[in-house]
Amino acid sequence: MSKPVGPAPWSFSRIKAFETCPKQFYHEKVLKQFPYVETEAMRYGTEFHEAAEHFIRDATPVPQRFAFAQPVLDALAAKPGRKLCEQKLGLNANLEACEFFDKDVWFRGIVDLLIIDDGVATVVDYKTGKSARYAEKGQLELMALAVFQHFPEVKTVRGGLLFVIAKDFVKASYERSERRDLWKKWLSNYGSMEKAFETEVWNPKPSGLCKRHCPVTECPHNGVY
Repeated sequence: MSKPVGPAPWSFSRIKAFETCPKQFYHEKVLKQFPYVETEAMRYGTEFHEAAEHFIRDATPVPQRFAFAQPVLDALAAKPGRKLCEQKLGLNANLEACEFFDKDVWFRGIVDLLIIDDGVATVVDYKTGKSARYAEKGQLELMALAVFQHFPEVKTVRGGLLFVIAKDFVKASYERSERRDLWKKWLSNYGSMEKAFETEVWNPKPSGLCKRHCPVTECPHNGVY
């Protein structure tokens, strides 16, 4: 078996999968032993994202099944500033802005809705989960860092995880001056994943969800055998 190429390009979801369990990450993301299977919940989320994008960008009417979110989408559409939907942002290893599919892309992120107005960027990520209890702001941190690199005029990023079903909005705010400290944390996290690729050591991280959710049945913590 050939040695895995490396962790880049990485993303928030990729690094969180590694942190959840390196062994599961290895089998799912590196070896790709288990094909992607779209669940009904995933499909619902994708369809909502598409509806929101078309409404904000093109004023396409929101489908009736998502009418419950009309007020908040109206509020976002009414905000002043340049609006960019499903904005793809790439960074190279020098933390410089690059295209999403450039050969030297090192990090990738997609902002569901980006609004830029007078040096302030608003980053919105739509969530269709039923609860905001376990909301992860790390995604907003990385999106803010990417926005700062792509839009030098932006001094402040106001981020939010918009839980449209739970009717909750998890907010965060970042200043350009915070970049060094934020990158220090994420580069450390990336370093752990990079080391696993270099050493080919993928230690399992057992949890109460192993048996119910993990397809890696060969793992001793899975409990199937």
